[in-house]
Amino acid sequence: MDWLLEADSTAHKLALMVVAVLAFVVVMGVILFAVDKPKRVPTWVIVAGFIGPALLLVTVGLVYPALNTLWLSLKSADGSTFVGLDNYAQVFTTDGLQLVLRNTVLWVVLVPLISTAFGLVYAYLVDRTRFESLAKALIFLPMAISGVAAGLIWRFVYEYRPDQPGIEQIGLLNQLLVWLGLDPYQFLLHQPWNTFFLIVVMIWINAGFAMTVLSASIKAISDDIVEAARLDGASSFQMFRSVTVPSIRPALVVVLTTVAISTLKVFDIVYVMTGGQFGTSVVASEFYSQSFRQFNQGLGAALAVLLFVLVIPIIVYNVRQMRMAEEVR
Repeated sequence: MDWLLEADSTAHKLALMVVAVLAFVVVMGVILFAVDKPKRVPTWVIVAGFIGPALLLVTVGLVYPALNTLWLSLKSADGSTFVGLDNYAQVFTTDGLQLVLRNTVLWVVLVPLISTAFGLVYAYLVDRTRFESLAKALIFLPMAISGVAAGLIWRFVYEYRPDQPGIEQIGLLNQLLVWLGLDPYQFLLHQPWNTFFLIVVMIWINAGFAMTVLSASIKAISDDIVEAARLDGASSFQMFRSVTVPSIRPALVVVLTTVAISTLKVFDIVYVMTGGQFGTSVVASEFYSQSFRQFNQGLGAALAVLLFVLVIPIIVYNVRQMRMAEEVR
């Protein structure tokens, strides 16, 4: 079977694919046979047949890499020496890495709040309007674009050319500045504003997700509640503040936490637009840089573990809020 592992030709690759398909058929056949003959096969065998492959894949694909990353974070750059918590201390004490942490905090605070607020207001304003479908489709379209594509689009929007005779601006924003009689600006170069210009891209992508989820929640509000508020003489703003927002609170929590988790892992936008340079690096991009550019395995693993730890509280809070919402129902 060693020749299958050395799939360096088309025939070998096809053979490997056939073996994999046959293995899948055999495993599924055994499972179906066990289910079809429950009296002849012990229950634990059936349970193991269904759960065993999934547990094996989870162990190999998630548990082992997580434990290995945790162990690497306690070792030196080349992974040869045990250094304890030195890598974590370096993350919180080095000026460059402190900037990375500050940038990450800015992303996690601004992107969920602004995306959710924009999505909520937009969903409320276009709800039951004549062009509701078209208006929602326009905001949802960026969700269909990958982070890499969005980064490339906005990189052209921010594109800067020197302000010299004969040189035209191809960036949309800088061309607008020129039309207004202002000098072009290097949006992706000057700190700390370049970080905020990158954050705009993430907000642009996630606003459609927030709008879609919150719009569905708004439509699910009972008509009796809405009619009662109107009979009491509530204005549109009072309806929004006292009826709409409290009624969709569980959906707001889900949107905020989901966007926060995706923001913590942001890498593609930063990598495509600035490569993490000019003070724009975040934890995910710095993890990549340390691990695969500077080959500092210990520090890169420490950043990966830190990212994992930051995600856990958000997930726990999200699960608790969902359970509370189910109990209320």
